[in-house]
Amino acid sequence: MLIEVICTGDEVLTGKIVNTNFSYMAQKLEDVGLSVRWGTTIGDDRDTLLAAFLHAAERADAVIVNGGLGPTVDDLSQEIAARAAGVELVLNEEWLATMEAFFAKRSRVMSPNNRKQAMLPITSEILDNPIGTACGFAMDIGKARFFFTPGVPRELRRMLEEQIIPRLLAKSGTQTAIRLKRFHSYGLGESHVDEMLSGVEALVPDGSVKLGFRAHYPQIETKLTVRGADYADIDAKLAPVVAEIRKRLGNFILAEDDDTLEGVILKALARDDGSLALVETFTGGQMAARIMPLPGAEKVLLRATVSRDLAEIYDAVGLTGAEPLEITRETAEAVARAARNESGTSHALAVLIELDDGPDRIDFGGTICIGIATENHVESRRSRILGGREWVRLGAVELGLDCLRRYLHGLPVTERIDFERT
Repeated sequence: MLIEVICTGDEVLTGKIVNTNFSYMAQKLEDVGLSVRWGTTIGDDRDTLLAAFLHAAERADAVIVNGGLGPTVDDLSQEIAARAAGVELVLNEEWLATMEAFFAKRSRVMSPNNRKQAMLPITSEILDNPIGTACGFAMDIGKARFFFTPGVPRELRRMLEEQIIPRLLAKSGTQTAIRLKRFHSYGLGESHVDEMLSGVEALVPDGSVKLGFRAHYPQIETKLTVRGADYADIDAKLAPVVAEIRKRLGNFILAEDDDTLEGVILKALARDDGSLALVETFTGGQMAARIMPLPGAEKVLLRATVSRDLAEIYDAVGLTGAEPLEITRETAEAVARAARNESGTSHALAVLIELDDGPDRIDFGGTICIGIATENHVESRRSRILGGREWVRLGAVELGLDCLRRYLHGLPVTERIDFERT
């Protein structure tokens, strides 16, 4: 099936707003085996929009139009859709009532210009938007089925996943029972993971399992898209492939599906009534920033110390009278022990970073020393990361958190890490 995505709006066209909606739609469609053939960005101009709609209607089977469903004068999608199809705009009483209830529930007065959002092409099918006032709709223009979606990301995402993708799968004639299984790993480059998982798709001979990867440093996401007659069929197909991937990637899998590295750490600590103190240098507090927003984190992450100066770190964790040494594994161990004692936590993680001198370029690097302390034990690790300053920072945050995950699960903290640039 030939799919086109049209994103509208002057702000998107001029780059004032980064078009994250397109990348999200393309990735979600790819995950279910539906590839985007064309991507078009159009400003808020009637003639240009009309030409884009008519062109897409000739070459595509399905078109997703994003944006232009708001209440203001520059929101033109309904008007241009009606012109392209040669039909009238009419007031949709059903959606008007939905909007009025939306505002009433929030004790707000609906502005008169919101009525514009209930003006829809007479041949259109409503696509519900339970979290906003922009009514999505679907209709035929030329030989293509058009799906009009709101520009607000959270509204678009829900509409895409709940309503548009099922319709596209049905239209494509493929099996509509589909599941996406994801593995998040750290410590292996994309090409290395690809090599390690060679042949796993063949465990399901009918070709209904598709393996894919998405690199977003420092993590690699391994994706399995599985089709089946029903979900029991999918489960049966998934079982041997999932088992083989877990076997081959082993300790490098840090989370699966919607779990995150920080979420796995929080669950492990909370399960044993544990608590955590963090010490970070050069990271800007990013380890604490990843853990703290999670539900229940306030009971686990009790202290976070962030400084670029080792002497300040010593003072903050109570290493009074000690002279700050160079950053070594022993220094990280001492800081972690002191941080745990000073905070009264069950665990402490110290991530100390020494950057190379010189300009910020690809052969720049940093030395990362990590210490993990509990009441009766301390573990440490030293690693080198080559790359620009941001590359080092991101890698150090991931490395520190992953070492803590490994420690909490009884896995080797010093297992080799591949910092391949992909």
